[in-house]
Amino acid sequence: MGERAIHARLESIGVGVSRYGLVVVLMLIGLLKFTPPEAAGIQPLVLHSPLMSWMYAVLSIQAVSNVIGFIEIATALLIAARPFSPKASFVGSLGAVVTFLLTISFLFSTPGAFQLGHGISILGDTGQFLIKDLVLLGASCWIAAEALRAIGRRIDLPV
Repeated sequence: MGERAIHARLESIGVGVSRYGLVVVLMLIGLLKFTPPEAAGIQPLVLHSPLMSWMYAVLSIQAVSNVIGFIEIATALLIAARPFSPKASFVGSLGAVVTFLLTISFLFSTPGAFQLGHGISILGDTGQFLIKDLVLLGASCWIAAEALRAIGRRIDLPV
């Protein structure tokens, strides 16, 4: 197997693991949002977010969590549709990008996400919980690019 073939195979595996890993993560986290403990757990994050706190003026704690859970599950299903619809997967991937940008923003809006330790600002418990979303954001961008490339290939097919 040549170097190009190895590169292509590794990239294919990476994209697949990233795509369906995101599907599993979003699906599981989305399903958890329908439970009272998870709704209570995300309340401090959403409450301190300048982008999302308004939701509590309109909906209950559980209803806000349910809406977020529904969006996460719908995003996962769209991403998973890649074999049938690269366009749907692209839309889902963009939804994941927005999701993880929002959760990363919690690092800057949630009290205690950063704490002073050893003379420098380090991640507190909340920050340690949220920092993984930086990698998930990167994976979301990667699979969005791959789905968009697949859409372009379908459009550019010779007639």
